Amino acid sequence: MSAPIVVEDVTKVYRMGDVEVRALAGVSLTIEQGSFTAIMGASGSGKSTLMNILGCLDRPTSGRYFLDTKDVSRLSVNELADMRNTALGFVFQNFSLLPRTSAIENVELPLVYRGVPARKRREAAQRSLERVGLGDRGHHKPNQLSGGQQQRVAIARALVNEPRILLADEPTGALDSRTSIEIMALIQELGASGITVVLVTHEPDIAEYASRRLVVKDGLILSDRQQQPKDAVLPPPTSSVSGGTT
Repeated sequence: MSAPIVVEDVTKVYRMGDVEVRALAGVSLTIEQGSFTAIMGASGSGKSTLMNILGCLDRPTSGRYFLDTKDVSRLSVNELADMRNTALGFVFQNFSLLPRTSAIENVELPLVYRGVPARKRREAAQRSLERVGLGDRGHHKPNQLSGGQQQRVAIARALVNEPRILLADEPTGALDSRTSIEIMALIQELGASGITVVLVTHEPDIAEYASRRLVVKDGLILSDRQQQPKDAVLPPPTSSVSGGTT
């Protein structure tokens, strides 16, 4: 398997006045195509900084990051934007949907930025919604959808450009446990289709659905291990007892 993500001794230092904060202190890792990796760590561990660098939202202070063999540190601002819009798909905890815009229009947005003609945009957005099981919800606005459905729309938007890599930042953080399992089942399906998935979470039970678990602490990778992923299968619904009191 090829490796679309290669990180070599990456550091990230933020300067706040006279104070220097080292968010990453020399991280190296390789993520193979089609793998599902979970990145865990407490607040301030550096996991979000690492995700921002992987997503071309920030540049390392030192070290090198190769995305699809391209050295990200050498890319211009426009080239970085193009990488974000073609090679990468993003899913966030808060869904980041436009509230007054329909589901299908939300999914179309990345294609609008690429200048794709309206008819092709609509066809691609519809296919993407069908892929996440919402083919009949395209004209609903976010406030007409459940939290889980909104996250599915967000995933459809991330997939509409057919990226090789899906970056998910706490994708179940705003969802209840049952809906979280539904979303993780969808993400596992995407991983099985060949998409490389990198997920940031602080929840150990969510990390269990990945085949690789990285733990970040103090800007370094504390542990890195392969694991047998847990299948995202919903438990049967609990049945109420006839005649019971409430």
